[in-house]
Amino acid sequence: MTKKDKLLERFLSIPRDFTYDELKALLSGLGFVEVNRGKTSGSRTSFYNSISGSQIIIHKPHPEKIMKTVYLKNIRIKLIEDKIV
Repeated sequence: MTKKDKLLERFLSIPRDFTYDELKALLSGLGFVEVNRGKTSGSRTSFYNSISGSQIIIHKPHPEKIMKTVYLKNIRIKLIEDKIV
């Protein structure tokens, strides 16, 4: 099992300690590119997949790096609906 597979398996289990860096690595491995909307975007960032046309918009967690469970659940639903996972 590759690191990508292990990270995907961990993500799909919706752990309480999943970090933004792990999410960024996971989405990058699934073909997403992080898109910043300039100086005025603040903590808001989006990930875009040019193959599927899928876009995920989230707020970066701060001051900790732990993602909120509700974001993980919504991202999982989006990835399943778009048939990416």
